[in-house]
Order: sequence, then structure tokens, then C-alpha cells
Amino acid sequence: MKRDFLAVALLWAVLTLAAELIILSWDVLPLAASKEALVVDHAYRVLTALAAPVFAFVVSTLLYSALRFRRMGTSEEDGPPIFFNRSVVATWLAVTTALTLLVIIYPGTTGLLELRRHAKADTDLVVQVEGSRWAWKTTYPQQGVVTYGEIVLPVGQTVRFDVTATDVLHSFWVPAFRVKVDAVPGRVTTVYATPNRTGSMADDSGFRLQCAELCGFGHYLMRAPVRVVEPAEFEAWLAQQPR
Repeated sequence: MKRDFLAVALLWAVLTLAAELIILSWDVLPLAASKEALVVDHAYRVLTALAAPVFAFVVSTLLYSALRFRRMGTSEEDGPPIFFNRSVVATWLAVTTALTLLVIIYPGTTGLLELRRHAKADTDLVVQVEGSRWAWKTTYPQQGVVTYGEIVLPVGQTVRFDVTATDVLHSFWVPAFRVKVDAVPGRVTTVYATPNRTGSMADDSGFRLQCAELCGFGHYLMRAPVRVVEPAEFEAWLAQQPR
């Protein structure tokens, strides 16, 4: 039995090391184009790194058990009863409980506080977004501009999105910003984003406003390109828009 534990431990260590190396070297996340996206991506990497040893332990135990204790021959008799090991169960419970408490605190609570700190920062621009089947209406109330197509934002400025809907439940989602909030009829929900790089949907598909809530037959059509430009270009764009 001791040899079995050592074999599983060795296999677990090898799989964990391989998984962590893959996590550290392989960037699978899409383009991040806001300060909030950096917080979300960091949390994702931490959770993935913490999950790797747990997943590797489960895979190691199942793989070793399937190979080591597989049924041999043609005997149809029941195998000998197997009793659980209290030490193993206690250790597993303690470790998983500690990991759960850890992720609740970090990056859970710390990440939410960081996003809340961004939300409490001075807002440079207010953008009102209204979802309807199956299009987005965008209003810049401070400038008196209304658009139904492309959403243009200045880089480096904190934007407060006031989101609502006119008919059914929609969802405001900009993948490159990693921000998402429900668009609820008769209610205004708020989300913040601070773009930290210029770009457009032509550069990366993450620069788009996408409805992330199944809202009907034309749900797949409910998207709008997002373009992040320099502040001077943003002001020039505003000057060209009809009031």
C-alpha cells in the first residue's frame, strides 16, 4: 500500500509540474484592452494555477487505480472490500477547504475590491447604452450625441456605462474590456471600464459590444463595433456627429 501511495504521489508531482509549466508559458487569454481586464485576467491565472494540482491529483489517482487495480483474468467474483483511509480523507478535506477559503479571499475579495476602486475613481466619460431587439443605441449625454452604430471611446479615460433595455433582458459585454452587466428593462445598471490601448474591431474581434444574453431570434445580430482612439481623435469624432 505504501508503494501505491508513493507511485500516485510521484505521478501527481509530474502532472502538476507539467500543468503549471503549461499555464505559465501558454497564454490562452484573448486581447486585454482595459485596466479592469488586467484584474480579471490575473484572477483567472491564479485560479487556474491553484486548480492544476487538484485536477492532477484526481487524474493521478484515477489513472493509477485503473492500471494497477484493474481486473485480471475471467473471474466474476466480487473483489475484496476496500476501506477508506481516514488520514487521506482528512488531508483532502483540509487542503480543499484551505484552497476554497484562499480563493474567496484572493483573488475573489481582493479582485472585487480592486474593481470597485476603479469604479469609485473619477469618471471621465458617461456613455448610456440601450439594448433593443436587436440593436444597441448609444448616447453620450455630456456631449449630446446619439449613435446606433460604432461606439467610440478615448483611451486612458474611465468610462461609466449606464445600461438599460427597452423590451427583454439583454447583456452588455465587451470582451476586450472583460466587463459584463445585464441590461434590464426599466432599470439602469452600471459598469466601468478604462481602455488602456487603442484599437478597433478590425484589429481584434474583442473590440465589440456583444449581447451575452439569449434574447430572441436575432440575438446573434446584436453586436456593435467598439473603437478606442486617442483623446484628440475622440474629440474630432464628436465634433462630426449630429446633435
